[in-house]
Amino acid sequence: MAKTFIDKSRRNDRLAELLIRFGGLLVIVSVVWILVMISRVALPLFYPSSAKVAATVKLPAAIAAGKVLAVGSEEGQEGTFILDESGTFHFLKVSDGSLSASIKAPVIPTGAARVVSAEYLGKSAYSLLWDTGAITSVTVALAAAKGAEGKTSLSHDVTALDDLTFAASSGVVQSFARTIEGKGIMRVDRLAGEHLRVTHQLVEKDLLGNEKRSSATAELSEPLPGRLSAVAVDTKGHYLYAGTDNGMLLRWDISEPGQIRSLDTVLASEAHKAITSLELVLGDVSVAVGDAAGTLTTWFPVKVSGSGEDRRLTRIHTLRPNTGSVAAIIPSPRDKTILSLAASEIHADHMTSERNLLTIKNSAPIIHAALSPKGNSLAALDGTGMLTVWKMDIPHPEISFSTLFGKVWYEGYDKPEYAWQSSSASDDYEPKMSLVPLVFGTIKATLFAMLFAVPLALLAALYTSQFMSPKLKGRIKPVVEIMAAIPSVVIGFLAGLWLAPLIDKSILTVFLSIIIVPLMLLITIFFWKRIKTASLMQKVTRGNEFIAMVPVVLVGIYCAYLLSGLAEIHLFAGDFKQWLYSSLGIRYDQRNSIIIAIALGFAVIPIIFTIAEDAISNVPRNLTAASLALGASRWQTAWSVVLPSALPGVFSAVMIGFGRAIGETMIVLMATGNTPIMSWSLFNGLRSLSANIAVEIPEAPFNSSLYRVLFLSAVLLFIFTFIINTVAEALRQRFRKKYGRY
Repeated sequence: MAKTFIDKSRRNDRLAELLIRFGGLLVIVSVVWILVMISRVALPLFYPSSAKVAATVKLPAAIAAGKVLAVGSEEGQEGTFILDESGTFHFLKVSDGSLSASIKAPVIPTGAARVVSAEYLGKSAYSLLWDTGAITSVTVALAAAKGAEGKTSLSHDVTALDDLTFAASSGVVQSFARTIEGKGIMRVDRLAGEHLRVTHQLVEKDLLGNEKRSSATAELSEPLPGRLSAVAVDTKGHYLYAGTDNGMLLRWDISEPGQIRSLDTVLASEAHKAITSLELVLGDVSVAVGDAAGTLTTWFPVKVSGSGEDRRLTRIHTLRPNTGSVAAIIPSPRDKTILSLAASEIHADHMTSERNLLTIKNSAPIIHAALSPKGNSLAALDGTGMLTVWKMDIPHPEISFSTLFGKVWYEGYDKPEYAWQSSSASDDYEPKMSLVPLVFGTIKATLFAMLFAVPLALLAALYTSQFMSPKLKGRIKPVVEIMAAIPSVVIGFLAGLWLAPLIDKSILTVFLSIIIVPLMLLITIFFWKRIKTASLMQKVTRGNEFIAMVPVVLVGIYCAYLLSGLAEIHLFAGDFKQWLYSSLGIRYDQRNSIIIAIALGFAVIPIIFTIAEDAISNVPRNLTAASLALGASRWQTAWSVVLPSALPGVFSAVMIGFGRAIGETMIVLMATGNTPIMSWSLFNGLRSLSANIAVEIPEAPFNSSLYRVLFLSAVLLFIFTFIINTVAEALRQRFRKKYGRY
């Protein structure tokens, strides 16, 4: 019978061992699989870009014989068009190179015979400068659709923009037409003899709706530091840029009718090479500059020392150089990507990330190139009359290791900074997806919470285990453990809506309490020790000192409250928060790091307390008895004998609490202002990785850069947790070897 029982027990033990091993293996596989799945979503951020030839079309002889001024294509790489000097748009099917239609510009100025130049205005609109100096503007519509038999048909149209036309003017070499929002139109002319002229045609309406038209002209005839080699105007008509043949870059303010105000004259080419191309990058803040040496840089105005509030053009980004002179710059209509054309190569670079996205090589020198309105198709015409259309795949150009983890000089910033701003009210903003502020916020929230929670939890565990009476311990410990069951969303809700306003009104009381309460406790303990050991009070309070100290703490807080008003009046001019800002430059946010330290610490304390108290209570009583027998006091025994013996368990408690704090979401989300700033100030908010994921993921477009960066944040959190747990386990094993099995 006994043998049968023993065999059954062994079988059960082996079965339990197999189940435990299988469960552990399943947990490891599950965790690794989760890491693999989230990594697969984040990994495409670093995939290379590509450009595939969609079609190559030989221009018909009749079209190739004339001078081509512009090319274009539609999004599906099924159709393309050519603009020649007669003002005719020729639409071609890329599948067979056949001519679908030829449409003349709907408006031809009187006496005009040919188009001198065509400027792309964006959104499929072109400004045509005729040989008489007149300007007309058109919009080109081109779309492809497949019929029932799979054949592709093109729909095309050329529509006049009647609001953006100008009368003839003599001596115009190059011209730019712009619409002034709500005020009229303007043109900027580059004249023969290195002159520039700005003409405003204004329309004003009175209260009755009557229109009043006026015109203002300003001409720049002052000496320039060199001969003009390139000119550009922003889309709103506020600034005029010019490059010279000796590498100088100039900027003027032309927003005021009848005035041209010089703003900047800087050396843009260190080798004093000619500026061959100028273009405004999407958003009209940065200007891309290409020179004869192939150098490609971007500039925008920033505040410099000694200039007051004025902003001066500053070189911000230096992109990959071209092998030859930069003949043209093509900005992307969707992001900060810049295409630069040099001989038979086209480079695609992203301004913010400074990534060279791809290089397209052609067999012959390229004359004209253009992006489709969505930026996914590139059409290029070379000197042999071959028109090539590329399908471009540039999924996440703004993402690189430098933009994620390094300082970046963003538009509008006066210096390189770490910044997180995933969205904006406009479509031309510059995404700021640095993970450094989020990592910093995660570490800051965790450290402040641990600084608040660890001393309280460990001292409470030590006192509960070694000094508290068993009866009181039986009541206190379950209450603390029940605290761990409070949902984090409830703690965050109370911290954000109740605790934050309360501390906002009594911040000085909090700081004075940190000083006064410990001081009063020390004074109380000092006199307490003067009481005779055998006195009645000692016998009654032995093991219940905690209860006796509660009134002392309450009195200390009340004293701090009374003194805070006097301190604010006499030391901080009656307003502590205003004094912080005016004297130290520190802004006080209501939901700040103090709130997160208390709220997150409150959530962590029960875990640390419970595990640490169990570890301390499990220290063998013979060690305690031996220490007391040798004459050590209860405190000396607890501090020098019990705590070192329980150190592995205590350390495990701290690390488990640390892991709980670093991954917390709802408390950090609700108790802070979710401001991704990097400051160790107690009075500022923060944004952690986990809270950022919770805030951003509902609004992140599927498979967008933001979507994948959020998954990368999850990977980082996983890595942090793995590293922390690995280091904690290694230290715990070391402590176990040093202090025994406890």
